[in-house]
Amino acid sequence: MTKFDVPTRDKVSHNNQAIFDDLKKSIGFVPNLFASFAYSENGLKNFLDFSNGKSSLKAKEKEVVNLAVSQVNNCEYCLSAHTAVAKMNGYTVEQTKEFRQGKSSINPKLDALARFAKNITENRGNTDPEVLKNFFNQGWTKENMVDAILIAGDKTVTNYMNNTTRVPVDFPLVEPLEVNA
Repeated sequence: MTKFDVPTRDKVSHNNQAIFDDLKKSIGFVPNLFASFAYSENGLKNFLDFSNGKSSLKAKEKEVVNLAVSQVNNCEYCLSAHTAVAKMNGYTVEQTKEFRQGKSSINPKLDALARFAKNITENRGNTDPEVLKNFFNQGWTKENMVDAILIAGDKTVTNYMNNTTRVPVDFPLVEPLEVNA
C-alpha cells in the first residue's frame, strides 16, 4: 500500500504555504486532511473555495449532512472531525450518533434532512421519492435540497481523499456505531 505522509508547510508550494498560514490563523492548525489536498498546486484552494461557499443551510444543519454522508462512506477522519464540530455547535454525542445513522429524534425537520443525506449518498443521487417527499413536507425547500446535495458532494470529496490517503486523524476519534444501532 502506498503511504501518504502529511505534507508539511516546508514541503508544499508557496501558494499552499499561504493557505496553511491562513488555516493556522483561523482555526489554530492545519488539519491533516486539508494538508493532503496540498499535494496538488490547486487542490487545496479549489476545495476550500467550494467547501466555504454560501449555503441556505445553517452550520448545525450542515453537520447533520456531514455526519450522515461520512458514515455511509465509512470515513473515520470526517466522522471524527464532524463529531467534534457538531459538539461545538451544541449537539450531544447521542445526537451525532443518530445523524450518522441518518435519523434524528430531536425534531422531524432534522430527521428529514438526515434521511435525505443518507439516502442520496447510499443511492448515488437516485433519491427515494418518499424520502424526498418527506424532506419537502418537513419544510425544506428546493434551495435547501440543492445546498444539501452540494454539502454531500463536498463531504464525499473529503471522504474519498481520506479513504485513499489514510492520513492520521488529528481529532478525537469516534467509536464505530454498533451494528444494531
